[in-house]
Amino acid sequence: MKTICLYFEIHQIIHLRRYRFFDIGADHYYYDDYETERSISEIAERSYMPALETLLQMIRENGNYFKVAFSLSGVGIESLEQYAPQVLEKLQELSETGCVEFLAEPYSHGLSSLGNEECFKLEVKRMSQKIKEYFGQTPKVLRNSSLIYNDEIGYLAAQMGFKGMLTEGAKHVLGWKSPHYLYHCALNPDLKLLLRDYHLSDDISLRFNNPEWNEFPLFANKYVDKIAALPAEEQFVGIFMNLSALGIEQPLSSNILEFLKAIPVFARKQGITFSLPTEVCLKMKSAGALDVPHEISWLDEERNVSTWLGNEMQREAFKKLYEIADRVRIANDPRLNQDWDYLQASNNFRAMSTKPSLVGIDRGIFTSPFDVFTNYMNILGDFITRVKKLYPEEIDNEELNSLLITIRNQGEELEMKEKEVSRLQAKVEKLESESDKLRKELGGSSSDVKPKPKATKAKKV
Repeated sequence: MKTICLYFEIHQIIHLRRYRFFDIGADHYYYDDYETERSISEIAERSYMPALETLLQMIRENGNYFKVAFSLSGVGIESLEQYAPQVLEKLQELSETGCVEFLAEPYSHGLSSLGNEECFKLEVKRMSQKIKEYFGQTPKVLRNSSLIYNDEIGYLAAQMGFKGMLTEGAKHVLGWKSPHYLYHCALNPDLKLLLRDYHLSDDISLRFNNPEWNEFPLFANKYVDKIAALPAEEQFVGIFMNLSALGIEQPLSSNILEFLKAIPVFARKQGITFSLPTEVCLKMKSAGALDVPHEISWLDEERNVSTWLGNEMQREAFKKLYEIADRVRIANDPRLNQDWDYLQASNNFRAMSTKPSLVGIDRGIFTSPFDVFTNYMNILGDFITRVKKLYPEEIDNEELNSLLITIRNQGEELEMKEKEVSRLQAKVEKLESESDKLRKELGGSSSDVKPKPKATKAKKV
């Protein structure tokens, strides 16, 4: 039986302000709050709220049949907390239905998986805690920024205890294989891989409202027929996209939400179900290992990381940023940590891209990728100066590495001691419980039993 895994991503851009060379060292605030608030308010009104309300209505109308998954970046949640809390409230309402799963991803929606392993692990852990705090779920499936994946990233995800990971069904990786099977990581078979069908996903997110498209207009029954026509043994269909596709990339006037609402109606008639990512990982068997030695993603024709690291400007900014990753982590300063999250966000690097793209690039107030690069490097120069004040350059890499090892060992030791304390507390509680039972059997309490007087020796005269 075929099953659809429907997933939406929510991330918000924190717009950087015009930061000039003479601001370095004099001003440590880097953000254009007006542009950030304007863009978030607009996307919440035109996309998030009507789309989420539609999905909630679909769940109520279809019962447990219709299911949907989301992932949010920590940066996105912070922005919504400040400018559009109604979106988070609606997501919590969706979570209460039991038909929604929330996935983990890097907190910053950045490129830490390519830049610093420890940083990546810490970000994913923070994001999992945030999901638990808001929605009461502990994520079991990981989704990296823009579906970036390779074998080593998959191995890290398996080490962190995830059951599965979402990534792109890139043609140059699959070859003759189909994206409609469940696969597993080549370096660890415990991690299942759920692949995106980019044809079916992009039909909705990119082409739906394009009158020059040869399948325009696309109707829900025709869309479901394409899924039903797949070979019988191809049972998994991953439809992954940004939530902003519903209302921004494809305007509400295109009837995109009416199209979405009709999909479960026709899918049910064809005997097609909906499943959450964790359900797919637990119920379906892997068709085999998927070898991904080089990074893939869901952006552009190449489906690689060239949209973020394809030119010298991007690689220089990336190198400078992650050179100080360990120092930022050791400093653990709240203000530095927040700036670190915002500067890591992948959209900062994408705005420097000089390659053509099917998906529009939001550069905010900046006119060109060169303008974005100059501004970002000015900000990064000030940020690096602040980090070096806490950890001067005199501390070389070997000394820094020894500090990191010490901190890591101390963390592991504290974790072991916490487990030992918990074990002893449980033992004390058990002994107290047994003591209470014994008192009841004796028909009294410890206060009823008078202590025997201590024997005393006679003093010598």
